[in-house]
Amino acid sequence: MSTKNLLVELFVEELPPKALKKLGEAFAQLLADSLKAQGLTSRDSEVTVYASPRRLAVHVMRVLAQATDKTITQKLMPVSVGLDANGNATPALIKRLNGMGLDETSVAQLTKQPDGKNEALFLDVSQKGVALKEGLQIALNEAIIKLPIPKVMTYQLADGWQSVNFVRPVHGLVALHGSEVIPVTALGLTAGNSTQGHRFEATVSPVLINHADSYAEQLKTEGAVIASYEERCIEIINQLRKQAKLLNTRLEVEPLNLFDKETEEILRNDPLIQEVTALVERPNILVGQFEEIYLEVPQECLILTMKANQKYFPLLDASGKLTNKFLIVSNISPDDASAVIGGNERVVRPRLADAKFFFDQDRKKILESRLDSLNKVVYHNKLGSQGERTERVRAIAKAIGQQLGGDELAAKADKAAQLAKTDLITDMVGEFPELQGIMGRYYAQYEGLDDDIAFAIEDHYKPRFAEDNLPRNLTGVCVALADKLETLVGMFGIGNIPTGDKDPFALRRHALGVIGCIDALDSSNAFGADFKVDITSWLNIALSQFKKFEVPQETIDIVYDFILERRWNQLAPLFGLEIVGSVITIRPPINQIRKRIDAVLVFNKLLEAPALAAANKRVGNILKKVEGEVKAKVNANLLQEPAEIALNEALSKVKPVADAAFEQGDYTASLKSLAALKAPVDAFFDSVMVNADDPVLKANRLGLLATLHQAMNRVADLSKLAS
Repeated sequence: MSTKNLLVELFVEELPPKALKKLGEAFAQLLADSLKAQGLTSRDSEVTVYASPRRLAVHVMRVLAQATDKTITQKLMPVSVGLDANGNATPALIKRLNGMGLDETSVAQLTKQPDGKNEALFLDVSQKGVALKEGLQIALNEAIIKLPIPKVMTYQLADGWQSVNFVRPVHGLVALHGSEVIPVTALGLTAGNSTQGHRFEATVSPVLINHADSYAEQLKTEGAVIASYEERCIEIINQLRKQAKLLNTRLEVEPLNLFDKETEEILRNDPLIQEVTALVERPNILVGQFEEIYLEVPQECLILTMKANQKYFPLLDASGKLTNKFLIVSNISPDDASAVIGGNERVVRPRLADAKFFFDQDRKKILESRLDSLNKVVYHNKLGSQGERTERVRAIAKAIGQQLGGDELAAKADKAAQLAKTDLITDMVGEFPELQGIMGRYYAQYEGLDDDIAFAIEDHYKPRFAEDNLPRNLTGVCVALADKLETLVGMFGIGNIPTGDKDPFALRRHALGVIGCIDALDSSNAFGADFKVDITSWLNIALSQFKKFEVPQETIDIVYDFILERRWNQLAPLFGLEIVGSVITIRPPINQIRKRIDAVLVFNKLLEAPALAAANKRVGNILKKVEGEVKAKVNANLLQEPAEIALNEALSKVKPVADAAFEQGDYTASLKSLAALKAPVDAFFDSVMVNADDPVLKANRLGLLATLHQAMNRVADLSKLAS
């Protein structure tokens, strides 16, 4: 059957910009999927999404005017109900056939097919294909109902009596199959071929769409609208980069040292570019500027206010410093843009003036003078004020600093932790909470504090997300660890434990931050020294700071297991559940996990590995069934069977080697040395009865197995590798 391309458009009032991309994609996919399910499209029917601030539309290729007829097999009833003993139709079957518009002659067309334990009667029924008008109506209704609308609006229709629900009021509906209008209805409207172009730039109004395939081109030429979200996004990126280059600058959102395709991909996913793409229908880039005196303010403040409040694109010079020029994505293209530019410059100037005022006022007081104010800020009603929290973090940071670097590092960590939260009291952070830490660093540098302390004030929040940077110096690591461990112990201690997808205090993020900081201490001497990482000790120090709040001792184990779980989730996709589980199950120090996994990966490739893993699992099962504790102790004089004597002798040689390698941190060598145990272990299980009648002999053999189990499971629980 011949096909034509289909176009459907909803013309609406301005859609919420942050939801536009998702709404456009969902509308197109829902409608196309419904048409396909009804047999109106083929497998290779291409779908094109259109979404602009005032329209949601979809173009579907190769759509049938009517779906082809198809035969479906319909179950009627069990054979025992439909046929009597002679194989004739029962009244129940005749009634069912009559209800389908058939008579008794149709009984001959029935087939018997298995249905569970019995047989049932089935009838092949020819089903007429749905016409496009009916099918599109169903698809349109489904798409509107299932659209992921963030917040529904109720509005009255033109008749003044009926009201409908949608994301925004809809003023037009287009449905074209080729050039033919399909008169479907939705939200009180009947489809036609008329839509509206740009509010101010359109050359024709309304725009009469001649054909489904001419939609995008007609909107562009007659309506001054780029209907495709993706095309509009690329156009904005190209115009922004071109204009920035003409000014010998680069976009603040543009990464350095990447190929053009990589840069384009990053820019396409930038939240501000996505937002302005959803705000304009035909972009036009304009250049604005502000007085250079505002550049005295930290550039993060100016960048934030320009992007968050005005949707402008700040520009950086070759050295990465903010310039006094910015780019505006306008929705209009006047011959003389000076009025538009001037208006935008007038709007941004007061915001920059506010930022400068806040910065100047904040610098009149040193950070330390704000400490008393932290006592008036509630951190949590069960954990006291920010001032009390600051003292807890100080004590933890100082102890970590002492352990990692001695008195000098401890003193710096203490000072940085003392001042880390003081910028929360400043006017600038009060206006722009996103700048917490950053402003603390600027104010600390203005006061002439040590750079290690200043950067630690900023960095103690890091890492804030998966790809975020780690603290730049050891002082920052100490304070970051202290801040996160204090949060975890405190929140878990009062019962604020994440459940499901609920984590209001971002405790999972804090745990991942702890892991990131520990990795930094342990990764190829990133800070030029060997560090003894003892998170259990640090957790106990954190717990000791909560005496006033009676945080229970078991909180330590709960928090440690929570951090281990985050590590498991990080590494399992990379190395597999069995490998990672074998290590984390024994709750090793967090900084050793990665190295132990590497060792298990090497061990798992040994020919002896499967047999040893299976034996280890068997040993563990035997020991679990024994009542009471089994000590890893063997009396060689009580050994009788040659196989148990041989195993004990092998263990006496292998265990010291494995233990020595383990103590030196060479986990690979420790595991590889166990390969020598395969033969004696196999022989033991082939010829020795562990559960001997003599209780003394049995206890000694269990002691031998306990010694074996202990030797095999120092690096990882090898039983987890058994298939």
